[in-house]
Amino acid sequence: MADREWPQESELVVCTVENVKDFVAFVSLDEYGGRQGLIPISEIATGWIKYIRDHIREGQKIVCKVLNVDRSRGHIDLSLKDVNEHQRREKIREWKNESKAKKWLGFVAEQAKEPLASIEDVIYKKYGAFYPVFEDLVIDPETTVKKLGFSKKISETLQKVAGESVKVPHVEVTGYLILESTRPDGVEVIRKALEKASATKSAGAEIELLYLGAPTYRIKIKAPDYKAAEKAIEKSANAAIAVLEKAGGEGKLVKKPKSGK
Repeated sequence: MADREWPQESELVVCTVENVKDFVAFVSLDEYGGRQGLIPISEIATGWIKYIRDHIREGQKIVCKVLNVDRSRGHIDLSLKDVNEHQRREKIREWKNESKAKKWLGFVAEQAKEPLASIEDVIYKKYGAFYPVFEDLVIDPETTVKKLGFSKKISETLQKVAGESVKVPHVEVTGYLILESTRPDGVEVIRKALEKASATKSAGAEIELLYLGAPTYRIKIKAPDYKAAEKAIEKSANAAIAVLEKAGGEGKLVKKPKSGK
C-alpha cells in the first residue's frame, strides 16, 4: 500500500521518542514502519523551554501533528504542541483499534489461506483504515460483505472474527405505539401490525415490543447511534400503522402514553 508509506501534512501520528537532544527530539512513526521524524524545540511546547527533557523523554509514546514531509530527503517535521489532549486521546484510541484490527486480519488471512496483503489492500481501498470494517460487519454484515466483494471463505471468517472481537456501543430510544381497531377481528389486525413492526430491518438496530395495556405498546430500539435509532423506530412504527390504516383502524407513535407508563 504505497499510499501508506508516508504521512500527509496536518495528519496526526503516533510516535515513539528515540533520542532527545538539547534543541530537537527524534522520533519514529509507529504507523509508518518506524520512519524517522524530528520535533524542533520550538514545536515541543508553547512558551519558553529551559530544558527540553522537562517536556519529552526517550521511550515515551506521543501524538504529533505532521508539519512537513520531504520524501526526496526523507525528512518529516513534526509538532507536539499543536496537538491538544482531546486529539491525543482520540488518536491513541484509533491507533490501538487499528493495531488490533491488523492482528485480526492476520488471523483471517491464516484461516482463509489467502495473502494478508491482498486482503488489506481491498479493505484499505474501501475504508482507508482497518478497524471500521469490523464495526460495519457487526452493524450491517450483509451490506459490508457485498461492498468488500471477498470470497465466501474470507467473508465468513471476517464476520466470525468481527462478532467475537468487536462490541459496538449502542443507544436506546423508546416510543409508544397507540394501535386501535374497531373491527370484529381487531385483535388479529393488531397482532399482524405488531408482527410487521417486529419484522422491519434497519442496519444494526434491535427492536423490542411490549404490551402495556390496550391500546398502548412500548417500542424500544437499540442502535449504534441516535440517528440510526430514530430512523429505525419510525420505520418500525410506520410499518405497524400502515397495517392498521389499511384495515380501517388508527395508529400513531408518541413519546409518552397518556397513562404515563
